[in-house]
Amino acid sequence: MCVDCDCGQPVAATTEVPRHLELGQRLLVHNEAQAAANREHFSAAGVRVINLLSSPGSGKTALLERLALELAPSSAAVRHPMAVIVGDLATDNDARRLRSAGVPALQITTGQACHLEAAMVHRALHDLDHLGHPLAGLELLVIENVGNLVCPAAFDLGESLRVVLLSVTEGEDKPLKYPATFHSADVVVISKGDLAGACGFDAPQARRNVARVAPQARIVEVSARTGEGMAALLVALGLERVAVAG
Repeated sequence: MCVDCDCGQPVAATTEVPRHLELGQRLLVHNEAQAAANREHFSAAGVRVINLLSSPGSGKTALLERLALELAPSSAAVRHPMAVIVGDLATDNDARRLRSAGVPALQITTGQACHLEAAMVHRALHDLDHLGHPLAGLELLVIENVGNLVCPAAFDLGESLRVVLLSVTEGEDKPLKYPATFHSADVVVISKGDLAGACGFDAPQARRNVARVAPQARIVEVSARTGEGMAALLVALGLERVAVAG
């Protein structure tokens, strides 16, 4: 539960309720204004920005490691076309994993906040710039949001695409349990495809469930371990040109 949006807090029948709603609305209005500024900044730099959402353990970081491999430049002298901003409640484990894979990565440790906000991303952009990774030098910026399928759906970060992961280990009905998050997706990635058989995962049913709550979303099935489906994912993300250029 985060301290900002009061997610999960019971609504008490008191005169305090309107004030809670007003504060929540003001928070979202402020976030939307910063998100719009972020979007203008991204557009001016010509960088594609992905907001990556999922529950904990669905394979976001592993997928990004594989994506980095697919987009890796052919020459060590060429700068990597991708950078990642990682959000977690605690530790910088994921950022260190990505840096070990050769990807510029910056950690945002949120403490009790269970989502990233546009202002956090704005500050992180300055930190990336100071580390020698300005937006103008990137083709792709991925924002790996905090592992949570509730709060992050409400917070626009200024992204070009919102991508939501559904791991085969989570079951086919996850989109129906968290419809708001999946409804906000431009792309839904069914991850850990190499485990589908062992989990008895019903991919056609999962696709139908996604289509019920997010008919606009493109659905891609991938395995970060084997690389299966990564070519289709690059197309869905509009990155096939970057892969060829690398």
